[in-house]
Amino acid sequence: MNVSSANVTVVIEYRDSFSKAVTKNVIVVVLSISINYINAGLIRTFRKHQIFYTNPRYILFIHLVVNDMTQVTVSIILFVISYTIYKLNVSICCIFIVFTVFTTENTPLNLACMAVECYIAICLPLRHMQICTVKRTLMLIGLIWTTSMLSVLPDLFITLATEPLDFFHSRVFCLRETVFRNPLIIKKRDITYIIYLVIVWFVIFYTYFKVLFTAKTASKDAKKARNTILLHGFQVLLCMATYAEPLLKHALHLWFPKNYTDSLFATYIIVQILPRSISPIIYGVRDKTFRRYLKRNLLCTVSSQ
Repeated sequence: MNVSSANVTVVIEYRDSFSKAVTKNVIVVVLSISINYINAGLIRTFRKHQIFYTNPRYILFIHLVVNDMTQVTVSIILFVISYTIYKLNVSICCIFIVFTVFTTENTPLNLACMAVECYIAICLPLRHMQICTVKRTLMLIGLIWTTSMLSVLPDLFITLATEPLDFFHSRVFCLRETVFRNPLIIKKRDITYIIYLVIVWFVIFYTYFKVLFTAKTASKDAKKARNTILLHGFQVLLCMATYAEPLLKHALHLWFPKNYTDSLFATYIIVQILPRSISPIIYGVRDKTFRRYLKRNLLCTVSSQ
């Protein structure tokens, strides 16, 4: 039995009690609604003020917010379905899984791009306006999605080519491993995640150590970036756990086979939900410019009500 089949078998064998299932679903739904409500306020603030349209940092940030909202919404739907409907049609499950994997893999790549932008702004301030333009930022966002597509779409194509037609009309417990179950896909996923892990961590370490070094010796404005950099680095660390998630699930299956569903729930909260709650703190609360316009929107909303 391979890792994926072992994971599915354990999930089916150890089902949560009714009270535990309700508790987990309530926690997940409340967290997702809270995160999406805050992010919706950030998107509304971005759309109402032109100052953000010309700043590559806020364009990358709002792309991250939209991406996170999509990821949280789709993953929460799958989470609730796993406890209610339980099994889903393979064709529908494929659509959910593709969107979830797209948005999940986009987040670390987007954060790496934001790290590069932060490095250019602090370490190369005179060239920042020339290098970081709106057009190049939009092209970078397109490159992020293209990279994720090159990682995910081959899984779909291999599945369409190797699985019988009856498989797509059957019902399965909706996980990536149950839909994209070809051994070649699992090997490709592990290799791709290792490559992503090395590249993104190299970018993060290089840019942020450069920024931290500059923040210690340069102006007061650069020094103010240190706390944001630390929070941003922590967010990247959590998001990078996505690439190690398959290995983590396998380890939890070996260490805690009888408590595997609880371990999966904790992994889901840490890897999928928690990183999406940090973005509003970094840029919606700590960033002075965004915070000022966000307060204006809140005050206008309250006064109008």
